[in-house]
Amino acid sequence: MSASLGRRTLAEAVGSAALVTVVVGSGIQATELTEDVGVQLLANSLATVFGLGVLIALLGPVSGAHFNPVVTLAAWFTGRRTPDGPSLRDVASYVPAQAVGAIGGAVLADAMFAEPLLRWSAHDRSSGHLLLGETVATAGLVFLVLGLARTGRVRHAPVAVASYIGAAYWFTSSTSFANPAVTVGRAFTDTFAGIAPASVMPFIAAQFVGAALGLALVAAVIPQPTTPAPAPTPTRTVPRPNEPTPIPPTTS
Repeated sequence: MSASLGRRTLAEAVGSAALVTVVVGSGIQATELTEDVGVQLLANSLATVFGLGVLIALLGPVSGAHFNPVVTLAAWFTGRRTPDGPSLRDVASYVPAQAVGAIGGAVLADAMFAEPLLRWSAHDRSSGHLLLGETVATAGLVFLVLGLARTGRVRHAPVAVASYIGAAYWFTSSTSFANPAVTVGRAFTDTFAGIAPASVMPFIAAQFVGAALGLALVAAVIPQPTTPAPAPTPTRTVPRPNEPTPIPPTTS
């Protein structure tokens, strides 16, 4: 599908909004149903896995389903010399749309559960081990997304990316935000999935460090696909004037 920049930008905004709505809304629902933090995290991670997979499958053909500034920037960086890669104009449209969509998604989730629409989160996430977890989570995500593209397996992205995020909820200390836009959006909700404004910039810094590490991993581990040489054009022998046309040998 070839969509206009406006349509692709809208898809990124809608997808980012829906993703944060799923993350924040499922977190609120989980805390209302149980006081067990482990069960809350399980419910939150499962909802995110299913929601993210559906959104990538639906909007991937329209915009690429980035929903994430580091993914957009990494895709631009690796594809800037190719005609199919995102342009700087795409980046300038996608990134603000992702951030605005993420904020809107948090507000929508709060509205659905009768929470205050705009209240800064008090959930501090500034510890060093959390920033390390966020670096690891983002590095893995960028490595996966670009690795799928480089090996020609983009069709597996809905399952692969959603599965990775679901796993990273549990194996990283930060519960794998791995997304600057989602990080900003989650600062606007003082609920289970929120993050205090003072923790936002350190988290985003860790995410960009992780993105750089992911790019380095892709370059070191997965070779660039080679373009096959074009097949030689078959030539037809034209007989010279007054020269009899050769007759192919026959077998008897």
